[in-house]
Amino acid sequence: MIAPNGKGPSPVTSGPQCQAEVDPLAAVRAPDDPPWDVYLTGTVFLDIVFTGLETAPVRGTESWARGMGSSPGGVANMATALARLGLRTSLAAAFGDDHYGEYCWDALEQGEHIDLSTSRTVPGWHSPVTVSMAYEGERTMVSHGHEPPSEAVAVAKTGVLDNPPRARAAVASLTPGEPAPWIAEAARRGTRVFADVGWDETGAWDLAGLPDLEHCEAFLPNAEEAMRYTGAKSPRAAAHALTEHVPLAVVTLGAEGAYAVDRRTGETAEVPAIAVEALDPTGAGDVFVAGFVTGTLADWPLADRLAFAGLTAALSVQEFGGSLSAPGWSEIAAWWRKVQSVEAQDPTALQRYAFLETLLPEAAARPWPLRRAVPTIGFGRST
Repeated sequence: MIAPNGKGPSPVTSGPQCQAEVDPLAAVRAPDDPPWDVYLTGTVFLDIVFTGLETAPVRGTESWARGMGSSPGGVANMATALARLGLRTSLAAAFGDDHYGEYCWDALEQGEHIDLSTSRTVPGWHSPVTVSMAYEGERTMVSHGHEPPSEAVAVAKTGVLDNPPRARAAVASLTPGEPAPWIAEAARRGTRVFADVGWDETGAWDLAGLPDLEHCEAFLPNAEEAMRYTGAKSPRAAAHALTEHVPLAVVTLGAEGAYAVDRRTGETAEVPAIAVEALDPTGAGDVFVAGFVTGTLADWPLADRLAFAGLTAALSVQEFGGSLSAPGWSEIAAWWRKVQSVEAQDPTALQRYAFLETLLPEAAARPWPLRRAVPTIGFGRST
């Protein structure tokens, strides 16, 4: 039996709280809305990120990094990005029964105001850890962890994953050959499911191995994944091919930006990437998805959704630390004011982001800054 150790289900007595400066869904909210804007589930890691390496690590040598940051990782990257954009976010996850798990729980619940009422602390299970080394805009990762004990999976199946809470949207990470029953159930209840996918370790790259795709509204693979799954010769052709399986396909193109096709409207859109000096790309893909989900739930035009997703991802790579690198509305506002102040700025490029003007807070300041990754974490005991 899982003992929550003071952390587990608790009744929501005052409704979901959100401390973002902007509510992007204000224009579409109604009294009978679901309590949550987005629901997601997955594994929370502790991420330790090294930056400022002079060279890539070489076998048999010791490398020193100029920077280091620790932050919640794994599914926490997506959850934090969604919450910082003003979406009421609920996360179901198993947390390790150690200081790492305690830190991640507190960072998400208290620091980011993410609902963890369906999450659990698993006694005797240590937190999975990923060490990421950022170098020349890319990263190398080493991870360690164990599957949660069977009782953690049992709790999920009896009350969380097979019976997800009511939400406008859900974000799912599809795994080839491993259907997740909660996705179909969420879609049956009217939840709009946005899915991404990781590298197919089996090498099959068969869309039949992603049966939950039929329950999804949108699929957001990267260019390589999209081409491998469809056999298309280009990312754009792959996006069109994917709409035979899902209504909305969004293919990220790396430094070229992103391309999207909506089968329901026949609309296509392509937005170039914003050139920035990347410090750490950890979690940028999750931030992109969070930005796109936000724009979709707010009923923005397809091109605006792509532009916003790309912008939030670009801002995130200028910080390090995965989940805690995600931008909030003050960071977005500061970027918009700055680019408008640059002389000889391309008017066409500015117009692409003009939709931000009516969304952003007039004052780009907040009572305190967003939490960022720190070199180490406190090991104070809980009372």
